[in-house]
Amino acid sequence: MFDYETLKLIWWVLVGVLLIGFALTDGFDLGAAILIPVVGKTDNERRAVINTIAPHWDGNQVWLITAAGALFAAWPVVYAASFSGFYWAMLLVLFSLFVRPVGFDYRSKVENQRWRSSWDWGLCIGGIIPSVIFGVAFGNLLQGVPFHMDDSMRIFYTGSFWGLLNPLGLLAGIVSLSMLVMHGATWLTMRTSGAMQDRSVKAARYTALAYLVTFIGAGVYLWLGIKGYTVTSEINFNGAIDPLSKTVERTNAGWLANYSLYPITIAAPVIAIAGGLLALVSGRKGGLAFLGSSLAITGTLCTAGFAMFPFLMPSSTDFSSSLLMWDAVSSHKTLGIMMIAAGIFVPIILLYTLWSYYKMWGKVTPEHIEENQHSLY
Repeated sequence: MFDYETLKLIWWVLVGVLLIGFALTDGFDLGAAILIPVVGKTDNERRAVINTIAPHWDGNQVWLITAAGALFAAWPVVYAASFSGFYWAMLLVLFSLFVRPVGFDYRSKVENQRWRSSWDWGLCIGGIIPSVIFGVAFGNLLQGVPFHMDDSMRIFYTGSFWGLLNPLGLLAGIVSLSMLVMHGATWLTMRTSGAMQDRSVKAARYTALAYLVTFIGAGVYLWLGIKGYTVTSEINFNGAIDPLSKTVERTNAGWLANYSLYPITIAAPVIAIAGGLLALVSGRKGGLAFLGSSLAITGTLCTAGFAMFPFLMPSSTDFSSSLLMWDAVSSHKTLGIMMIAAGIFVPIILLYTLWSYYKMWGKVTPEHIEENQHSLY
């Protein structure tokens, strides 16, 4: 079995992989749902968009549940603090996700244009809200969350929902939205043809350009306008939950320090920008465009993760209450048991997911929808 310090690092990587897995899989179906009114101009075209993601959307959301479960088991204090601080934002995401299964199942049950159009816009908005809020959450993590802990490790959140909607949070929300819509557009480029594919290519180009501008802009804003966090005391790499035993300061070097200490991490923003450019110029080459948007997502999340390491949830009101991957973690035994479970079940899930995509692959056209009016969404 791995030693405690190594297990902490492994679980930091694994939770990151789960978040990237969620963004890559659920990201394209959120993005495709947002594009329903843009790519689909007729009822059958909109149904075609929906049916490109119909076999996968519910399985894709399992990645989010798995990531949340892993966060709870590996870093319970982070889980508690985040659900306190982002409570209303998470409820908004939850209620927007409720629209998706109902919309997919009931949208085509009634042959009424107003009924179907209402559900199409519901699915679109149900994709926009989570896409924006996930980015807003990351933007707020980068500038610190207003919470503190007392001597008995009770968490007190002193912010509000509206406080989350600050300039950096909103900018990060736009980065997230444009990134996921780009991913959805490249997915539709692969799965559609004709006029629908042309619209998907155009959407991919516009959103890729928006992503590149906002991602680079967010980096410049972070560099010039936001102080990062730095641990200035000794860190106990083999200790359990003890967040108050350290000293933290805010410095201009903060979030950029790791890129100087570990130059290899510069690869993350480079990959993100390269992926966005690839999605921008790939045109009808759907597979290449989808690879580009996937690289952009992976690079973006790694950029944020590498910049914040080892911070998971910094505090803006009591710096020493900031939660690190080293000191807000579960016991050695818990991480070890989880490691065994992950080693068994994650490969099984990956194999099943790849098999399901392989078996359900192919173009979805309005003609196919017309021929299968009563057996498809």
